[in-house]
Amino acid sequence: MRLQLIRAPLTVLALGMVLTMPQALAREPGAMASTVTSAMAQAASPQAIAEYRRKLADYQQARAAFEAEAGPYWSQIAERRRGRNAKRREHQPITLDDYVLTQPPVYTGPKRPVNPEPQPEEEARERKFIPVVADLLKAATQHFQWTPQQPANDIEFKRAYARVATAAGLTREQAVRVYAFETGGNGGHDMQSGLEYSRRARAISTAIGYNQLLTTNSVDLLAEQGQEFVRALTAKAATLSGVARQPIEHKLSVLKRMVALAKSVPDEWSEHEKIGNTPQGWAMHAMVLDIDVGPLLQTHKLLTSVTFARLKGYTRPLTAAELEMMNLTGDSTGLDMVTMPQAMREQVPTSNFFQRGGYERNPVASRNNTVAKLLAVTDARMDSNSTLPGARDLAAAF
Repeated sequence: MRLQLIRAPLTVLALGMVLTMPQALAREPGAMASTVTSAMAQAASPQAIAEYRRKLADYQQARAAFEAEAGPYWSQIAERRRGRNAKRREHQPITLDDYVLTQPPVYTGPKRPVNPEPQPEEEARERKFIPVVADLLKAATQHFQWTPQQPANDIEFKRAYARVATAAGLTREQAVRVYAFETGGNGGHDMQSGLEYSRRARAISTAIGYNQLLTTNSVDLLAEQGQEFVRALTAKAATLSGVARQPIEHKLSVLKRMVALAKSVPDEWSEHEKIGNTPQGWAMHAMVLDIDVGPLLQTHKLLTSVTFARLKGYTRPLTAAELEMMNLTGDSTGLDMVTMPQAMREQVPTSNFFQRGGYERNPVASRNNTVAKLLAVTDARMDSNSTLPGARDLAAAF
């Protein structure tokens, strides 16, 4: 976030003029803005404008020099990535030469100066709406006439998750340590990113639950693993009868409709993302809260990475930190790091696994700027958070 310098004389002058306006004028937003702009224009002296333009020229020169270095660097990162992908398709070994081994350039020049001259008012960007749990529940009711069966307490959900994860072949260490990293060690089954500490805060994404699934993750999993979820729920329904069976039968019919919707588009992330951004997608995401289907979604979010690694010939069990790298960066990119020998991990910069914008916005990746350091800091965070009550409860559930 760019820091804005407060220009005290202009602020005081503009504020003073607003406070001394006639009340009728003060109630007119256009008149107020016009008067404030006029005040600022008068306060912007020729000397201030000349100084701003001098600083702007210095800034632009420094940024141009930086871009002349950064542009080719990130182009090389992309080129080497394409090369590695091609070699993997041909089953050729990956060596150090297939990575960029220098760290990305860092801009150290002056900040962009603040323009003292009045600027045309820009229309405020409309902030993208991020649905929260209440929105998911409302969408599930409206579009599928269904409400997820949530647990009486989070221990109940943890036990259900542990049963499903164990049956699927995930280890307690993998599940608990990923949970500790993703939720901070105390998250509940309905914890949403950005609302960890206060429900009055603003959600920063649709990521919910022990493994922080996004709406697109839920749609993706329903499309690819939905039939397995249907079989699991069908098996549970077969053990019940009478009144106890009715809610499961209804949930099963809802699940089948959701799976059909998820499968109605090409099996591509971008297509699933489009559904995930609709109220129907929010309703599908509500399944992550359900005591029966939620543990299946949470488990398969991690299991797909384990399966992907095995299909690519990586048979050694993934550590929790390695699994988290695949969880965070995507299976293909994560496996690139996971399959790397330790000696290479010590030398290869993390920039090799990011797009430029993502890397520059990610202080963890830039501070821990080699694969070895990134995995180490992930392990350290897991170690620390695994001692917290939520993580200990999950461990006890296995």
